[in-house]
Amino acid sequence: MRTVAVVGASLAGLRSVQELRNQGFDGRIVVIGEEVHAPYDRPPLSKAFLSGKLPAEELALAEQSDIDEWAAEWRLGVRAERVDPATGEIHLSTGSVIRADGLVIATGGRPRTLPGTAALTGVHALRTLDDAVALQADLRPGTQVVVVGAGWIGAEVASTCRSLGLEVTAVEAAAVPMERALGPMLGALCADLHADHGVDLRLGVGVDSFTHNGSRVTGVALHDGSHLPADVVVAGIGMEPATDWLRGSGLPLDNGVLCDSGCVTPIPSVVAVGDVARYRTPDGRHVRHEHWTNASEQPVVAMRNLLAGATLDTFRPSGYVWSDQYGVRLQLAGDTSGADEITVIDGSPDDRKFVAEFRRAGHPIGVLAMNNAKLFGRMRRQLAAGEPH
Repeated sequence: MRTVAVVGASLAGLRSVQELRNQGFDGRIVVIGEEVHAPYDRPPLSKAFLSGKLPAEELALAEQSDIDEWAAEWRLGVRAERVDPATGEIHLSTGSVIRADGLVIATGGRPRTLPGTAALTGVHALRTLDDAVALQADLRPGTQVVVVGAGWIGAEVASTCRSLGLEVTAVEAAAVPMERALGPMLGALCADLHADHGVDLRLGVGVDSFTHNGSRVTGVALHDGSHLPADVVVAGIGMEPATDWLRGSGLPLDNGVLCDSGCVTPIPSVVAVGDVARYRTPDGRHVRHEHWTNASEQPVVAMRNLLAGATLDTFRPSGYVWSDQYGVRLQLAGDTSGADEITVIDGSPDDRKFVAEFRRAGHPIGVLAMNNAKLFGRMRRQLAAGEPH
């Protein structure tokens, strides 16, 4: 293997470059990134950067000296438009073609947009630095903000907007925020967090349409007949894997790039990492994770398998997610899907400081903490090691 192309220049792509070098690859690495920016950290975009506390130059994911040492070719502001795995040819938006022996797919995803808003100003999604800059410019004093979706991103945007003194309404179709990941009891606690900080939270209702003055959004109409005035609308309704450029490649695509347990596709010279990778679990399911830790951890395994030309190692996710909302640190680890029991084992939710354990058939499968990092860290390690508490 002489040349490896890494398509995607965010966290998963950067970690792939780092791991290729750490694991002894001394050939050519070409990184293709659609954004013009060097790799940057995305979690602060909805928090410290959006609030104006963190400048863009402090978002960098790596020191320039490290990037120089890894000796990769960076093609930024360039899209990969199609790939032919049989020949190793990657066709770029510039018209040029790169031939590679190995391919790392790290293209992440694109935020879902709200139907009927394509021509309206004042409606935002938040995925990239440019998205955050555009949203930040719209958050002027006195702005009325409606956040559609109260998941991790939506909750963080609502929290940041409240910290700026703005009027915020959050709309969530589910009965409680983050019900799928946290369950009804802990989801209700997140709803209380919003209420405690003056957010008008509308639960169990969806968006019907948007009002506007011809070019700019002026409000949001809900399915229950109510109307929310809005100067700014933020969509926090998830993302879709960026796989359009892979159509016709012969690679299996289904809500991401389908991989085996080591992030390897049916073509051993092609691997996928990060938000775009849908890998196989030991019980035969294919899953995809959309969080920072996954994008950071997967390249270690995937690059080993890519360089070996076979799946020698399997990916074991930590399932770690964190979120800062209203001055509260939430930390979650494990796979909480299918939990049949959730027990608070330390502290009290009323005090906004506790640790809760998720169990399935009596076995721990996940842990959530609010403002209790020390105990969470210990329980997270025990969970990963399969040790009893």
